[in-house]
Amino acid sequence: MTTNHTSSSPIVGSVALVTGANRGLGRILVQQLLERGAAKVYAGARNPESIDLPGVIPIQLDVTDAAQIAAAAAAAPDVTMLINNAGINRPGTLMHSPLADLEAEMDTNSRGILHMVRAFAPGLAAGGGGTIVNVLSAQSWFAHPGTNGYHASKAAAWALTNGFRLELAEQGTRVVAAHAGAFDTDFSAGYDGPKEDPADIATAILDGTERGDIEVLADDWTRGVKASLDKDPSPFYAQLGFAIA
Repeated sequence: MTTNHTSSSPIVGSVALVTGANRGLGRILVQQLLERGAAKVYAGARNPESIDLPGVIPIQLDVTDAAQIAAAAAAAPDVTMLINNAGINRPGTLMHSPLADLEAEMDTNSRGILHMVRAFAPGLAAGGGGTIVNVLSAQSWFAHPGTNGYHASKAAAWALTNGFRLELAEQGTRVVAAHAGAFDTDFSAGYDGPKEDPADIATAILDGTERGDIEVLADDWTRGVKASLDKDPSPFYAQLGFAIA
């Protein structure tokens, strides 16, 4: 199905910056932004030479590096849409993983968003408000053995997103929380359950952004997880095969 993208779209004519843009969902988001009429797309990556899409502006950006974030904000002052997509997952447990692994997840998945938004918000305000899209996860809302560091970091990122939405409303910046389950990229290579097509996830995120949604639930699994939040959690975890003492 073809989506109509009108001149009122926050994407048409926009200047976008996508973090983690060299592969996986980030690369697809960059590609779809260009297809939807973005005027300019900055593709942020730790290794900008790995950016292989034509028509984009590679920019060195490690979201855990304050100096690189400041340099990116200075190099791209015209950004009207910031998509915080960069993320990592270090499988393990809260009790036994190296603390460095758990801290790395927090640094990238939540603190990275905190520092990126603070750095780019003034430029968004100067340009009329703009849009911030934070790529989160269905695991913002539930724990799972082996990925609880990731869960904690994404839960924190969801809280940051909600807070920024209220704080930036006065300057006219719309803040979107985009949640998705597993999709088939290198990021989820170690997961052997069902996976969505990442192109469908990117489409859902950008369709929701164009509609003006402040929360995007990109697949059926994510919608089911969100719908369970107002219920006792025991049946949900039983469905996953876990008993809660």
